[in-house]
Amino acid sequence: MEVYLDNAATTKVDQTVCDTVMEMMQKDYGNPSSLHTKGFEAEKAVRAAAHTIARCLKVDDKEIVFTSGGTESNNMALIGAAMANQRRGKHIITSSIEHASVYNPLIFLEEQGFEVTYLPVDKKGVVRPETLKKALRPDTILVSIMCVNNEIGTIEPLDQLGKIIKSCNPETLFHVDAIQGFGKRKIYPRKLGIDLLSVSGHKIYGPKGVGFLYIRDKVKVHPLILGGGQQQDRRSGTENVPGIAGLAKAAELAYTDFEEKQERMYKLRDRLIAGLSSIDGVVIHGYLSRPEGVGEFEGPAPHIVSAGFDDIRAEVLLHALEERGIYVSSGSACSSNHPAISGTLKAIGVERKYLDATLRFSLSQNTTEEEMDYCIEQLQALVPVLRKYTRGGKR
Repeated sequence: MEVYLDNAATTKVDQTVCDTVMEMMQKDYGNPSSLHTKGFEAEKAVRAAAHTIARCLKVDDKEIVFTSGGTESNNMALIGAAMANQRRGKHIITSSIEHASVYNPLIFLEEQGFEVTYLPVDKKGVVRPETLKKALRPDTILVSIMCVNNEIGTIEPLDQLGKIIKSCNPETLFHVDAIQGFGKRKIYPRKLGIDLLSVSGHKIYGPKGVGFLYIRDKVKVHPLILGGGQQQDRRSGTENVPGIAGLAKAAELAYTDFEEKQERMYKLRDRLIAGLSSIDGVVIHGYLSRPEGVGEFEGPAPHIVSAGFDDIRAEVLLHALEERGIYVSSGSACSSNHPAISGTLKAIGVERKYLDATLRFSLSQNTTEEEMDYCIEQLQALVPVLRKYTRGGKR
């Protein structure tokens, strides 16, 4: 049996999305900037995609900018907004558990003379609203907080954070990395006070190499890619029409039967956690279960479980599971080529022995109970055996 539990890294493309992409590649293959009919048809497809996505967010079509994916969207939001608004100040706030595609642009901005404040989080990985309030200053031009943490699945209280930012200074921009959150939460930027929102297609059963950045109307963002002036001069380059059409279809499908899919994944998450908790020496990082009576932006996301295994290196267990057809990860896929101790696990105060002994299991809307049970059975069989080698000095 093959059990793919690395959906936070990437998802299998939905067949309907595949069909949409193929149709665009073979039918509406013109350049959207061309003046003839083929060009018009391609431009029409791009406009239709923007409309579909804007409807999901309840924003205007013109506020959607298509990019090559989440990393570019985050770079454009952070570097572009900072450069365009630096006359008002050079102070930026973020959290201590952000993705590398947020951290590294901020490191670049620090080298350019900007000051960045990194907020701590609690043991669940939550940015406490009062901590943000204390950090805000008159010269704070940008706050960047992710929607869902990509390693432990904690949902950040965006509703509370947005209110605090705008009540302190309406001109301070609020950027949200929603790459793990889009499709898992209903995110309405205007309601939440969000000015910039990053999304990637391949996290929502869409194609790789395409994403979008929501930019609230009137928000100034310096373009990072210069050229032919496509997308209202905000992001030059010939649009990836098939990818954009596939992204829009994936976004539409993500919010079809939304509640039903979310509840199903939560039940599978509970099933996995129950199985993991039955094994000695296993701890769950972040939220163990959903708190009762909480809002939309509190608790765990439905698709991510982070578990630490005492006395077993993550890489060893990962490959042992792989031999049995189970695919998981030992952290963020974007940093897998540069192994390092997780900053997120450090930030939430995880015991040292679990820092290199943690696996991430990430579910999809297609994960089955049978697959979940098979994964649990294999873990229950593998963990005691691997520990014998570790404790016998053969690690």
